[in-house]
Amino acid sequence: MKIRVIRGKKNFGSYLSRLGFTKRVSMDERRLIVSAQRGDVQAFNQLVQAYQGLAFNVAYRVLGNSDAAADATQDAFLSAFKALERFRGGSFKAWILRIVTNSCYDQLRLKQRRPTTSLDDMLSDQDHATFMQDSGELPEERLLREELGEAIQKGLGTLPPEQRMTVILSDIQGLEYKEIAQVTGASLGTVKSRLSRGRARLRDYLQVHRELLPVGFRLQAEG
Repeated sequence: MKIRVIRGKKNFGSYLSRLGFTKRVSMDERRLIVSAQRGDVQAFNQLVQAYQGLAFNVAYRVLGNSDAAADATQDAFLSAFKALERFRGGSFKAWILRIVTNSCYDQLRLKQRRPTTSLDDMLSDQDHATFMQDSGELPEERLLREELGEAIQKGLGTLPPEQRMTVILSDIQGLEYKEIAQVTGASLGTVKSRLSRGRARLRDYLQVHRELLPVGFRLQAEG
């Protein structure tokens, strides 16, 4: 059995959503899931290719390190393949992200036991910087995105894991409350509370550390 996790390029929208990953998948997902449940690894690899960018980006935003994110993503898809026969329908994206979330928490627990990397080291991760490049971007647009991304990543790193995950899923990946509840296993009320508190803490961090923001966003934070 060989499950391939291949890194691809990302497309960015505006503000926080510019840091997320969006991709229209042209495939019969239900057919691929059924085939994969019957042991078709090629079908599962097509599902992996469709969702790996989303999974990796969520993992990177939570963990702040491309190696840890790659490990979490690989572990998540291996776990998903083994558990696929238990998938009974609904949102496959939410199901995958639930497994990715658990894999990220495993990595965070491992990091607590063996802390080896500073946040600054994580943010200078050249592998992820290269991975996030968009060939259609102008140089000044790329610089703006990178500066904004580093500032937000530092702010995300100050949030408790549950708030961090909720903010990432909502404000970067654009998931609805119901989807986030499915991914995290939390109630809608808990999702809204975590999101509200996480946003407030992130906003407070960026206001205190305005010097980290690009000039245009710095002026907005000051206004």
